[in-house]
Amino acid sequence: MIALLLGCLGWIVPATQTGAAETSLSEYQVKALFLVNFAKYVEWPATVFPGTNTPLIIGVTGENNFGSHLEKTIEGKTASGHPIHIIAVEKDEDFARCHILFVSASEKKHLGEILGKVKLLPVLTVGETDQFIAQGGVINFTKKEGKVRLQVDLEAARKAKLQLSSKLLSVADSVTGK
Repeated sequence: MIALLLGCLGWIVPATQTGAAETSLSEYQVKALFLVNFAKYVEWPATVFPGTNTPLIIGVTGENNFGSHLEKTIEGKTASGHPIHIIAVEKDEDFARCHILFVSASEKKHLGEILGKVKLLPVLTVGETDQFIAQGGVINFTKKEGKVRLQVDLEAARKAKLQLSSKLLSVADSVTGK
């Protein structure tokens, strides 16, 4: 299923020697691939990228469980010609710098506060907790049968002035706010 999801989003995922569609990617390797790939399937307002070389910023708030996977995933990649940079979100003003904001499960107690700071900004919020969508997040990673799955809230995307591609929506387990 991971190969199908990533394949639908344009990633080439190596098959095992037996030819099965399963991979040996860790949970956070898969999440890193998704985060970077989301940039291809989200349209931000034109004012967000004032120049052709304006970087697309992926911010991580809370515990960073990606290790070096996220940095390795962005190596040599661009999103619509924009270089991709990663920042650790440590202060309130960092939230507005992000185009994609990953909210770690370690921030569960502060989820409402964090999402409140960015809910009207053109920021694709991505999380990994049970209440992420209910509290206003756009995309939530869940695990089902040991696989990383997606939940998407279109209403939260609209509030953030983001347009999500039908290709992205097609790989989501659930889409709300239609």
